[in-house]
Amino acid sequence: MAFTEEVIFAGFGGQGVLSMGLMVAYAGMMKGMNVSWLPSYGPEMRGGTANCNVIVSDELIGSPVVADADSLIVMNRPSLDKFESWVKPGGMIMVNSSLIDRKVERDDVDVFYYPVNEVAAECGNLKAANMVMLGAYIQLRSFLKQEDLMNAFLKVFGEGKKNLIPLNEKAVAEGAMLVK
Repeated sequence: MAFTEEVIFAGFGGQGVLSMGLMVAYAGMMKGMNVSWLPSYGPEMRGGTANCNVIVSDELIGSPVVADADSLIVMNRPSLDKFESWVKPGGMIMVNSSLIDRKVERDDVDVFYYPVNEVAAECGNLKAANMVMLGAYIQLRSFLKQEDLMNAFLKVFGEGKKNLIPLNEKAVAEGAMLVK
């Protein structure tokens, strides 16, 4: 049976939203899947809005644009406001409840609220909130494993960030624990 996951990662610049998508794309590619990663960000960069479309599939990908997402991961309220309607019925929305003060208004999708900023702070670094959310995402979707993400880590961040692997492994594991 064919597998395709179309996901939108969205938040503000500096939250690691583009990195989240890139890690999923690299992890899928390293497992032999077809992938696409399409970033989009405002001219402000850090502090402005950022999002990326990621598709992971065992079939050819016709377009990198995600119009009807299987999953939406939102790290801030403007992203939820903008992309909530972009998820197909039966899809999934993951909400950073640390920063988003409203509930998803749809009842035709699965919704998960996770306080990823607090969990990242407990891990020792608030900047790891994106990795906590990724850990929860792969636990829910199960087409990637924690090891797959960590194998992709060096591809995305380079050897210079190798010292951050233990922190990020912990953040991904803590994110997975939010789901269990």
